[in-house]
Amino acid sequence: MSILSADQIRLNVKVSDKYEAIRLAGQMLVDAGHADQEYIEKMIERENALSTYMGSGLAIPHGTNEAKGMIKSTGLAVLQVPDGVDFGGDEPAVLVVGIAAQNGEHMDILTSVAMVCSDEDSMEAIRTAKTAEEILSIFESGMEE
Repeated sequence: MSILSADQIRLNVKVSDKYEAIRLAGQMLVDAGHADQEYIEKMIERENALSTYMGSGLAIPHGTNEAKGMIKSTGLAVLQVPDGVDFGGDEPAVLVVGIAAQNGEHMDILTSVAMVCSDEDSMEAIRTAKTAEEILSIFESGMEE
């Protein structure tokens, strides 16, 4: 099972706040079989303890350390939020990437996602993508390096 597929990417998402975005990304991880339902609450706990906003329009919500046992396999859920959602950063998040990672893959994946999104061209391409496949190919090419 790959960590990201077109099914785990949603375009033109509208959310009222960061908690709705986190719940949506978390539910996508649960639906894809990457995590137990309880993992979503651990993502909310994590956000309340420390914002997962990374800058440049990117937020990477993930669970607390205690949530490790709730993760079945490593996976991502990607939300493209054109109107942006406030994660408490200097600008709204237009890309929300939910992460469930096991076996210490957590930091590697966070780093890979951050690297892909630190490239302004990639970020703009993700923000304006019209299909899930476009976003998938940006992540796949960026995470192989």
